[in-house]
Amino acid sequence: MKTTSQAFLLMAVVLLCGCMSMLAKNEPLRTVDHVDLTRFMGEWYVIGTIPWIVEKNNVGTMDIYKMRRDGRIDITYAFHKKDLSAKSQEMHAIGTVLDTKTNARWGVQFIWPFKAPYLIIDLAENYSTTTIGYPSRDLIWIMARTPTLPDMTYRALLQNAARQGYDTNRIVKVPQKTGQ
Repeated sequence: MKTTSQAFLLMAVVLLCGCMSMLAKNEPLRTVDHVDLTRFMGEWYVIGTIPWIVEKNNVGTMDIYKMRRDGRIDITYAFHKKDLSAKSQEMHAIGTVLDTKTNARWGVQFIWPFKAPYLIIDLAENYSTTTIGYPSRDLIWIMARTPTLPDMTYRALLQNAARQGYDTNRIVKVPQKTGQ
């Protein structure tokens, strides 16, 4: 009986430690304090990402945001498959601002009724760069208004992502057209 109690207690402690470890790894991402939606609208080149299944082998990727009259956001994801000279393709989604105090938490819907979390976790003061996070840290998008960034700027954005708990070794650079 005593052995059974001790085994149960040990198992409970192990489970509790495992849960605490998972919680520590998955602290909520910290979003920026405020996003001026009007300034955020427009074209954003994807510079670095942990690609999800539909993004694999995509190059020259870009998100284009347009405010709708109903307050939601039209999102166009433009890309080329495998080669920058391939025909441009698009996917469309609708963003809904979920936190209207900061405008930094959205739900993005590619297919009804599912909304994916869209968290603005980094945004340059001049709106030249931004980083979009995902709660599990399995997805990230480092974006800029230009198709390339100076290495120093990109490294700083990677460091900011690492501070949020991202494994930056998983982030890959997205080839972009330059000199247009």
